[in-house]
Amino acid sequence: MPSSPAPCFSPLGARATLPDRDEEDKMKLLERHDTGAVARLCLNAPDRLNALSDAMLAALQDQLDALAQDRDIRVVVISGAGRAFCAGHDLREMQAARQAADGGAAAFADLFARCARVMTGITTLPQVVIAQVHGIATAAGCQLVASCDMAVAAEGTRFGVNGVNIGLFCSTPMVALTRNIPRKAAFEMLTTGRLIEAPEAQALGLVNRVVPPDALAAETLALAQTVAAKLGAAVRIGKSAFYAQADLPLDQAYAHAGAVMAENMSWRDTEEGIAAFLEKRRPDWQG
Repeated sequence: MPSSPAPCFSPLGARATLPDRDEEDKMKLLERHDTGAVARLCLNAPDRLNALSDAMLAALQDQLDALAQDRDIRVVVISGAGRAFCAGHDLREMQAARQAADGGAAAFADLFARCARVMTGITTLPQVVIAQVHGIATAAGCQLVASCDMAVAAEGTRFGVNGVNIGLFCSTPMVALTRNIPRKAAFEMLTTGRLIEAPEAQALGLVNRVVPPDALAAETLALAQTVAAKLGAAVRIGKSAFYAQADLPLDQAYAHAGAVMAENMSWRDTEEGIAAFLEKRRPDWQG
């Protein structure tokens, strides 16, 4: 059964950020509430199934740029308001771009470049990013899930890269998808437009957990807070190394990871963490 409509935020002790007046329109599209060291971003265009419009991409990019400099936030959760997480690009907006003299060629190239910047920005963000998914995550919405470091999905959620059904192969969503799930499974999804259910998405590795819809926000926040409780610097250096080594040959991957781990071992807080473990006490991390 599809998950029920979701508000941007449930009462989980969150505090809203206070945007400047000139940022209010973007904040209407992308709401942010912080709960301790966890920043929760909510795509808030439910009437368009939270499509990644020009304005939505700009709002996401602004938040990613701000979060990259925010040392108080350790984990970011991305969710969607209404019936869906995200249905992909705004097709009405894309069709309107065809009215330009070049038939929309420049606009399309710019759109996909900006979307790629958002997706790669999630990967390079110092903080861990978790997708909180319900309803549907299709096309660029599925790309958004695949670009996040982890994902928690509500039972009944469906995922797809189904642009082929309207004659548009999901070439850019393919990049993130093929880095998450086996190639043959990805190719089938891309060429058939078939939507997969949450349990299959979990089995393929697209999502980490599938939970009841009414537990989605709490379960996602619990996972986020578990990560946020770790030594922030260790998670930051580890996330960077995780993606860097994944694209290297085996010997180079070990060389890179070894250098990162040696640096990590040299930190005062790591020394304290090991000592605390051996002495069976809580570590006194200084951050």
